[in-house]
Amino acid sequence: MKNVLVVSGHPDVKNSFANKIILEEFTKISPDAKIDELGKLYPDFKIDVKAEQERLIKADIIVLQFPFFWYSVPSLMQKWFEDVLVHGFSHGSTGDKLKGKILIASFTSGAPEDMYQKGALQNHTVDEFLAPLEQLASLTGMKWGGYVYSGGLSYASRNDESKLAQMRAKAKEHAKRLSEFIKNL
Repeated sequence: MKNVLVVSGHPDVKNSFANKIILEEFTKISPDAKIDELGKLYPDFKIDVKAEQERLIKADIIVLQFPFFWYSVPSLMQKWFEDVLVHGFSHGSTGDKLKGKILIASFTSGAPEDMYQKGALQNHTVDEFLAPLEQLASLTGMKWGGYVYSGGLSYASRNDESKLAQMRAKAKEHAKRLSEFIKNL
């Protein structure tokens, strides 16, 4: 199997619902994958750039696991991009360290999937919101592998036992789909 690195951009996975379950289930299904929990490693946002770059160099497949915050990645993951993916490492005339690796987005949203379409509440498709990540892959020489997405995993539903059970099942299914997605690359 190829070396898989999952970069978890949730700032507080311990208090997450869906992303926590996804990471736990994915670890059971794919125990050889490396999990890089940014929120646990860098609660102060002081990123160890060298260590992160070394993890990226060893990976063949890089999975960005995150909750969709304001139509993008959480601020900690954005800071990780800014600090780690620098000219001379990931791009530029000498920045070829990520070339040929595969980048996958694996993410959740509180809003249901059907809200991400023209004319619906979000007024854009998920694909449109992912254009920056697709371009990140292109600029750094990575191959855009696509994404695994699950919506309707709302923090607001935490007090409803029926909805919690549905969301738990959906998060576990997300982890299985992610594992299969990677195997089929």
